[in-house]
Amino acid sequence: MTTAQIDGQLVPFDEALTRYEPVMGLEVHIELNTASKMFCGCATVFGAEPNTQTCPICLGLPGALPVVNEKAIESAIRIGLALNCEIAQWCRFARKNYFYPDQPKNFQTSQYDEPIAFEGWTDVTVDGETYRIEIERAHMEEDTGKSLHVGGSTGRIHGADYSLVDYNRAGIPLIEIVTKVIEVPGDKAPAVARAYVAHLRDLIGGLGVSDVRMDQGSLRCDVNLSLRPIGVKTLGTRSETKNVNSFRSVEQAVRFEVGRHAAVLDAGNKIVQETRHFHEDTGTTSSGREKSDAEDYRYFPEPDLAPVAPSREWVEELRATMPEQPSVRRDRLQADWGFNELDMRDVVGAGALELVVATVEAGASATSAKKWWLTEMARRSNEQGIELAALAITPAQVAEIQSFIDAGRINDKIARQVFDGVLAGEGTPEEVIVARGLELVSDDGALGEAVDRAIEANPDTADKIRGGKQAAAGALIGAVMKDMRGQADAGRVRELILEKLA
Repeated sequence: MTTAQIDGQLVPFDEALTRYEPVMGLEVHIELNTASKMFCGCATVFGAEPNTQTCPICLGLPGALPVVNEKAIESAIRIGLALNCEIAQWCRFARKNYFYPDQPKNFQTSQYDEPIAFEGWTDVTVDGETYRIEIERAHMEEDTGKSLHVGGSTGRIHGADYSLVDYNRAGIPLIEIVTKVIEVPGDKAPAVARAYVAHLRDLIGGLGVSDVRMDQGSLRCDVNLSLRPIGVKTLGTRSETKNVNSFRSVEQAVRFEVGRHAAVLDAGNKIVQETRHFHEDTGTTSSGREKSDAEDYRYFPEPDLAPVAPSREWVEELRATMPEQPSVRRDRLQADWGFNELDMRDVVGAGALELVVATVEAGASATSAKKWWLTEMARRSNEQGIELAALAITPAQVAEIQSFIDAGRINDKIARQVFDGVLAGEGTPEEVIVARGLELVSDDGALGEAVDRAIEANPDTADKIRGGKQAAAGALIGAVMKDMRGQADAGRVRELILEKLA
């Protein structure tokens, strides 16, 4: 059997862990939200018409000279401080010489041996256990453009009829955060990888330096993974799964690569050091290209840019403006909301913390916000295979629906229909309620008639209530709710039943 044939096979994850230990390294790219690009004044608006946000500098035309974006430097320092990194007193850019089809300069301006931030750490929590992730470096660079491969079934260049290139993204400021080797219990590796990327999203989103939207590519993760036999200290050959664009996919990529590596090693073959593509629809990876080592990129200092030397005073000024750390903030929110540790762990584990925060800020109680995001919204995101934040509903709309429940206009059951309408694009919660005729009937006349019908149809139950067994009212309430198609205020119905049978 050839290596390519073995490559398509998997050893079950739990079985692989009986023989091998996974070792990870994660590289996360953060697109900064500066108004202009890293080395020129071109705009950075997402979704603009292709090739309308370019100039001679970001297109790499002869004679065009770059200038460093000061705001991007500030953002990089803030990220470094948030990751407990040392901030370089002097660093510089380098040219990474590599053929990028969508990088018009045919090299990437990046940092090599002199990053702006280095030797840091951050903690993530999984199932109540805290794992320290050591940060090797956080360096500045520029993004590439974007290729669109037209024709074929995969959306990739193989099998495409032709390719188009949009250079709008070329030159947008990037921060690449590189971890040191991550060694955690094998069964925790996928969850730790997911938790780390989610933690970075919350950490950096809180700094205000990026919108960290994975669906738009402003946060992307490269998953490096290798296996080594249990008891062996030498690291195995790694693969690098590129540009993974969701928390779920980061976890899936780790699981898949563990099974794939184990199958190759079990067959007596060697792992090829390569980049791999992750397929969101199947949760699998496929071979990209053999991975280059650093020397293959022929790095050399960028001659057109002056070194960056942030003063200690500036760094300390920025440190003084840093927001509270996510762990401190979570503890504060937990106390403010009255949640127990398990409640908070569920919210964080579901990636719903910021959604719950925004829903509470929009007027809902923390308990109701948690209920909707971790039940109805979580179910729908699982059905659609997307992250919670990608659902077509906002925290403000969830809070608005809850306010209608609190005001007695709808109940929890009807609220689910309102969610259906909003997610289907039928309009605002108010518009959905009106268009679908979902508002609860609160008119005592209509409710009273329905109560009379229920009493008449259930004389034995009515006699029990007259005899003092008020618990029997539940059966009549159910009959009225059925009669009113669920659009009755159950509390008012109970009051009317007891009044009529007192």
